[in-house]
Parts: sequence; C-alpha cells; structure tokens
Amino acid sequence: MPAQARQTPTPRSKTRRGEGQWALGYREPLNKNEQAKKDDDALNVRQRILDIYSVRGFDSIDPADLRNRFRWMGLYTQRREGIPGGKTATLEPEELDAEFFMMRIRCDGGALTAEQLRVIADISTEFGRDIADISDRQNVQLHWIRIEDVPEIWRRIEAVGLSTTEACGDCPRVMLGCPLEGVAEDSVLDAGPALRETVDKYLGDPAFSNLPRKFKTSISGCARHCTNHEINDVAFVGVIGPDGTPGYDLWVGGGLSTNPRFAERVGAFVRPDEVSDVWAAVVSVFRDYGYRRSRTHARLKFLIADWGVEKFRQVMQDEYLHRALPDGPAPAASPTHRDHVGVERQSDGMLAIGATTRAGRTSGSALREVADIAERHGGARTRLTAQQGIVVLDVPSDKEQVVTDALHEQGLTVHPSAFARGTMACTGIEFCKLAFVETKARAETIREEIERRFPDFDTPITINVNGCPNSCARFQVADIGFKGMVGRDKDGNYEDAFQVHLGGQMGTDAEFGRKFRGLKVTAEEVPDYIERVLQGYLRRREGGEAFAAYVSRADEAWLL
Repeated sequence: MPAQARQTPTPRSKTRRGEGQWALGYREPLNKNEQAKKDDDALNVRQRILDIYSVRGFDSIDPADLRNRFRWMGLYTQRREGIPGGKTATLEPEELDAEFFMMRIRCDGGALTAEQLRVIADISTEFGRDIADISDRQNVQLHWIRIEDVPEIWRRIEAVGLSTTEACGDCPRVMLGCPLEGVAEDSVLDAGPALRETVDKYLGDPAFSNLPRKFKTSISGCARHCTNHEINDVAFVGVIGPDGTPGYDLWVGGGLSTNPRFAERVGAFVRPDEVSDVWAAVVSVFRDYGYRRSRTHARLKFLIADWGVEKFRQVMQDEYLHRALPDGPAPAASPTHRDHVGVERQSDGMLAIGATTRAGRTSGSALREVADIAERHGGARTRLTAQQGIVVLDVPSDKEQVVTDALHEQGLTVHPSAFARGTMACTGIEFCKLAFVETKARAETIREEIERRFPDFDTPITINVNGCPNSCARFQVADIGFKGMVGRDKDGNYEDAFQVHLGGQMGTDAEFGRKFRGLKVTAEEVPDYIERVLQGYLRRREGGEAFAAYVSRADEAWLL
C-alpha cells in the first residue's frame, strides 16, 4: 500500500558477518551494552537502587548500572547544566552527567485515573521542581530526581498501580493506545482489554528484558489511527475481519531515528483474544534473530529490511506461535493529522475534552488541577495522547465550558490555533545528554511568533522540533520538521541551528519529509523561514491542497 511503497528502505548490509543473533548461535557480546546485559539482568538493578544507591548516594552507583541498567527502571541521568550543544559529541559520558535523573513513568494506553495523575503531580512538585513533560509515547517524564528519593517515589506510584519498570532500555516500552479507547463513537473495537492483558502478562518478564534494542508497541481500535502504527516496532490496528468480526491487522518494523522506516503489513488477521500471544511471538523473533553487533543497526526494522515480511511471518508462525494466522484486510484509509484535541461525544453521550500542552511541557501544579477537574466535573478519568496532549473523559454536556475554561487556566488549550495544535518538541538540551539545541522553549517561541504572523491560518499543520537526529519528536514525518545541529556564528561561537525536513506525513500517503543539501537555518531564522515557506504555500496551493501534498510537487526554490 502507499505507506510501504513510498518509504526509503533501510540499507542492507553488503557484507554478511555475525550480527550477534542468538538463534544462530552468536551468544558472545559484541559491544559494551550487550556485555552489561549479559553480566546481569537489568531488572535486578531495582534492588541495588533500593538497598545501596539510594542510601549511599550518587557517587556509589556502578557505571554499568548508571549508564545502562538504570534505564530499565525508567531512569536516565540528565544533562549537566551549562554544557553547550557543541560539546555533546566530544565529552565523555561522565562529563555530561548531572547528579539528577529524568524519571519516566509508564502510562500504558495513556490511561490515568485522577488519583494516579494527582500522585504524579505531587511527586513532580515535591521532588522534581514542579516540571512535568508529556511525551509523544504517552509517558510522563519528571526531571531533577535524586537517587535518594527514588524509593519513596516508587512507593507512591506503585501504591496507585503505576510503575517505571521498562519505561526505558532494551525491552518492551510503554504500549500506546487510543486515549478514547472504550468510549469513542467511531472506533473499530475497544482495544483496551487486549492492551491491558499484554501489559499485565509481560511487563517486567525476564524473558523479554534483554532485547537487541528498544521495542515500541501500539494496540488500538482508533478509526483515526492516532497511535501512529506506521512508526512502531509492532502495531495491532483495528479492522473488521473476514467473517465480519472486529480484530487487528498486524504491522511490524516501523521506526524513525537516523534510519527511518515505515512499518509493513504482515497481512495477518489477529483476533482480540490472540493479541498477547502474537505480541509475544513478534518480540521473541526480535529477541532471538535481531541484530546485536551495532546499536545503530539493532532495531527490528533492520531485520525486516533484510528478511521481508513474508519470511518474518513464516518464522513467527512456525517457531513461536506454532500455528498459522489467517490472512486479513488492510485498515481503512488513514488520515495524516490525528489527535483528540477539542470536544468529542463519547459513545455513552458524555464528552471527552482534549487539550494541547505547550510542546509537551506542563507542571505538577497544572496536572494536580487537571486531576481535580476530572473528579469534580467528569468520571475521574484522564488520558494522555501520542501528540503530547491530555484528555478529560466522561464530562456531562452542561460542564463543557467549565472544563474548557478550567483547563485553559492551566495552560492547556481545548480550542487551539493550527500552530498550537500541531507543534511538538522533544526534551532538548535543557535535560537531554544527546541534544545539540534547546527545544521546548524554542518551540513555544516559534509557535507564538507564527501565530502572530498568520492569525487566520486554519489548515492543519505540524511543526516538530528535535534536539538531535534521534527523532523523539518525529521530525521526519512532520509537515515542517527541525533537526537540531551545531552551528557557528560569524565569530566562530556555537549557535543553535536546524536541518529542515518538509512535507513528511503519516497516513495513507505516508512519506518522509524532503530535505535539501546545505539547507540549515539558525534558531533565530526559523520564524522567518517558516513564514517564507507558508506564504508560498498559501499563494500556490491548489484548492484545499494539504501542505505535505504541496511540498511533494513544489519546486525546490519555493522551499528554500
């Protein structure tokens, strides 16, 4: 289908050599990360955090735990303050490390009760300087966390059914689900039970705690495909099966970063009661046949590029499922712009009210108010979105304006401009050790300036700001994507700069954005660049032509 035909395949290896595939007998570690995983199951680091590191402090942490196994507990050291982007690739890890952590809290399916959200909010305020980020993987990320405080934080979140286990690391990370799962009027089916069963069965399972690389999952019945199945390692996409009953179409091998690749349809139909078994089979193939030599060549997408989906399906069925899956239909046409911002009627007549954040940034104080809003005016249920937003469920119609106004007071917008609705950003140099540039505040500056210049712009558009090539904020599939890079001014001083990607999109016509040799803009030049490109789009578009469609036919000179 078009999403597959338009992608640029991940390059295949010209010379075959041992890639560390367990199923082929390669068990000796080929890099230091594989060695650390062989030396000790990363899940075991939890007890050392509780018994040793939280007691003796940061300086007591073993380096192999600090920079490897801690990730399985949702912990990354954050960037030391004051280190410019030009030093990101030149300093040793210990020179970049601050003595504080980013903590990622799993919110599988984005589902949070008001009680759970309030606990997260209180932790943010008490232990994390009141900063809270909503990621595009439906997680909440906290900053400024001390190792001494981790046991108490775990005690609080686990008391309400939350966890940081396998929120990071070479393991199955948070599983995406539609924020309106179970209440959307237009859903193909309710995927919530299948998602929860899969999480409950396999979260923290040592059988899958040592994968070649991170593993991202989407399980959704959303008719809008809001969980972006095209860029997950495995995705279960709601469809109506051959016999008229709802189930899932299986996709594998998606991912972005430095070698982006869209997932491909396996062509198999999966019944709802089969999801957890099929998921485990897909992960098992990756675990046993995935490449472990190079970290940059280890995601499932590289195996799919070499094998093809036909071989993958055969190995999965023969060696792991021990049964054949029936062929099934493709999903319905998929929109490019997908979110749940605004007011939507639920299947039970209540309202779901979705709001944007400021490029993912919010606060513990704001989240505490959202929890109170959900309790006072809804059913005490909230959901995070894969577009860095938040939804309050179960709101009576007569409380719509009350909730909308209350969210607005917390910096959360229910009826945003096209630019506020479509702008997202990764963590950036403020906290991330991989970043070259600042992103969160920059994205807000861009959004505010472009809103001022285009007050009546009403065409859906995405502007994604990334601090490095890893694409945590999906710059390759944005209408306008910015990839952070190191620049120098006329005096030779470091300055924030971006490589530009234009016209990327997901959906039925999925394709990666165009980039142009030598085109980069400084952070200060970004608003003028966007204005120039959008003015050209408004002058030359044909009818209701979307921005990505315009870019695909535009002369290069129009886009520089």
